[in-house]
Formats: sequence, structure tokens, C-alpha cells
Amino acid sequence: MARGCGVVRGAGGAVGARREGAALGGRRAFCGARGRVRGCARVAPPRASGGDGARVIATLPGDGIGPEIMNVAVKVLETVAEGEGVSLRFEEHAIGGDAIDKTGKPLPEETLEACKASDQVLLAAIGGYKWDNLSSKDRPEGGLLQLRAGLDCFANLRPATLQDELLEGSPLKPEVIKGVDIMIVRELVGGIYFGEPRGFKDADGDRAGYNTMVYKKSEVERIARVAFEIAKARKGNLVSVDKANVLEVSQLWRQTVADAFEADGCEADGLSLSNMYVDNCAMQLCTNPSQFDVILTGNIFGDILSDQASVITGSLGMLPSASVSSPGKPGIYEPVHGSAPDIAGQDKANPLGMVLSAAMMCRYGLNEPEMADIIEDAVKSVLAKGYRTGDLMGASPAGAELTQVSCSQMGELLLETIAEEEIMVSFMPK
Repeated sequence: MARGCGVVRGAGGAVGARREGAALGGRRAFCGARGRVRGCARVAPPRASGGDGARVIATLPGDGIGPEIMNVAVKVLETVAEGEGVSLRFEEHAIGGDAIDKTGKPLPEETLEACKASDQVLLAAIGGYKWDNLSSKDRPEGGLLQLRAGLDCFANLRPATLQDELLEGSPLKPEVIKGVDIMIVRELVGGIYFGEPRGFKDADGDRAGYNTMVYKKSEVERIARVAFEIAKARKGNLVSVDKANVLEVSQLWRQTVADAFEADGCEADGLSLSNMYVDNCAMQLCTNPSQFDVILTGNIFGDILSDQASVITGSLGMLPSASVSSPGKPGIYEPVHGSAPDIAGQDKANPLGMVLSAAMMCRYGLNEPEMADIIEDAVKSVLAKGYRTGDLMGASPAGAELTQVSCSQMGELLLETIAEEEIMVSFMPK
């Protein structure tokens, strides 16, 4: 199923006014001497997949609350794309439990091929109690693993940010968590989760399980360069996390990152690189999280640290993520939360993690940072006005005037906020 939007408009109208304002250093922030829009890292330069020149977005609603939150995200993208003169076309496909029910497979071949042919992939949620009786390889979650492998998504981007209005939702004190804005760049397809040999063996009357933690220099260089690009578009502070005091694989990791940093002239670009042991990093995330900007790490360490970072923000329903590939290939953008089958179809879901995943797609996948800014600003504005879905009602200071809204109502509020901004920008002097 395909949906289209985004008629290209001339520079004389609102689109031109907005972009002129950004170019003159108006409401969009810039990165100093590097001269690029803040947050605009070219992880995957856009390619017009549609025959009509439109960017093709493969949408995978999946299971549980997935269709509800995807519907909100697509409407937001359609609205912002039209206002910015960006042409998008949305094509919906099955994955996870939905695909199992329709085809018997968690990732049908048709879905994989469509995703490969797309510019980027938006995924909502996968899984549910209904399919728990299946073997691990046949469960809905297997569809996501197959999709990542099929698209060669080797880098996982997990931001951990917290808005001031939601400080009370964090398990940490407000003065500790305030201002936190972290991006964790995790290597996704190597390390101990994929190393060989692995398995079990019996010897001398005892049973042992074993795994292999291995990284090639080329794998480390590849993920390091993604982190460099992300850091250039942020504050420029990069921390590489390993266990080099114990593990040879971490010693290779540390040296390779340092060599690539020097070879790429990153210091001249204003970047700084430091190293930290993973156990210290876990402690620092709880005691002084605001020191971090970009964290680069391997698969197993990143798996643990990114989950820890998401918990300290206290608002799992707000957090987006991305799994990206080499430049020119599609990435997967999805919220961190699960499919929440217990509230599916009840219009209770929080769509903001999905909407912010769409913003990440605009920033890192489509190289449309202004679209990302507009979406993120709309989310901030709606929260600042006191609107909350049910899961966020306890995340605000006592006595705050809040209004609980449904999933669809939150979507309408976002669209209204974006429309108000479009009107304001259209009246800006050219």
C-alpha cells in the first residue's frame, strides 16, 4: 500500500522563508566552523528511489500498538514534508507477528526486497503473547534480526535525552539528569553475539558453554567512522568504551579507533577522543551522565549501556533508535519500546518515540535536518503545554497542570503545533 505527499514548492513561499532563516543562523542552530546544520550527519545520503523522484519510505507497522503509532508518525511526516517541499512516498509492508499470520514467516521475502529498494525504513513494534509458543527462530522478533542482516545494518544509534518537563520520571535526581543528551553508537553485527566458535561441550564429566568475542580491524574502523560523523554534528566529544585492561579484542578496538581518529584528521575538525572502561562508564552514566556526548562501543557493551541509558531517562516511550548501514543504503528507524499488546487497539499508546524515530530518519537517513528540527520542536512544544499520554502522567513535577490525551489526540496536537509554526514562518520577512 503506497501513500504519497510533498509537492515541491518554489522558494518564494513559506519553504523558502524557512530555509532562508536557517541559512542566516535563525531558529536552526549551526555547528560553528564546520558550517553544517547541527545534527546533520551524513550517515546515509538520500537517494530518490521512486520513479517520480520521491523518497520511498517503507513502513512496517508490525504488531500490538504498532499500527496506531505508525499512523501518527506518517501523518506528521506528510505534513512536515509538504511544508518543506520534500517529496515522500510511503509503502506499507508486513513484518513480525502480522507477517506470520499472513504468510507464515516473520519477514516475507516481499518485505525484505521492498525495504532494500526503499530509501529508508520506519518500523513500529514487533511481538506479542500470541506468538510466544513458536520456536525462537520463528517468533516475530526474528523478523527484525533478519531485516537488520538483510540490510547490513551494522551501526545502532540510541539517543538518550530527557526534557525538563519529564525530569520527575527519572530514577535519578533532577540536578543529576537535567540537560542529559547522549548518543550511543553501538556496533551491531560483530563481537561475542556473532563470534565463532560457540556452543556447548562435555568433557571429563563436566559441561561447558563457550562463545567467542572477536572483532576485525575493518569492523572497528567502519563503526568508528560512523561515530566520528555523529560527533561532528553534535558537541564533538567522543568517548570510546571498552575493556582494554583485560581483553585483547578491546585492545585492538582501542588502538584501531585511535588510529582512525588520527588518519581522518578528526582533531582538526574539532573532535576530542577519550577512552573509558565499560564498568566505569556504567557507573558514570548514573552519577554524572551529562558529561557524555557520543559514546562509541562494541555490541555487548552497547547492548547493556544503551538499555541503562534509556532507563535513567525514565521515559521509555519517548526514546527513538536507528540501525544504519553504509552510505546510500537504507536504515531502520524504530522506537525503543515494545509492542505493548495489553493496550493495543485502545488508543492509549504513546506515539512520541515513533515520531522521534521519524525525526531521526529525517536527520540521519534523508539528510533533512530542518524536517527533524520541526518534528522535535513540535514534540517539545506539546509537552511544554502539559499534554501527556498515560505513561507520562507520573513523569512531571507535583502540582504541574497536565492534560491526559490519547494516542490519536497526541497526533492531532502535533499536527496543530506544526501548522501554527508554518503560519508563523510564512509571515517572516524574506
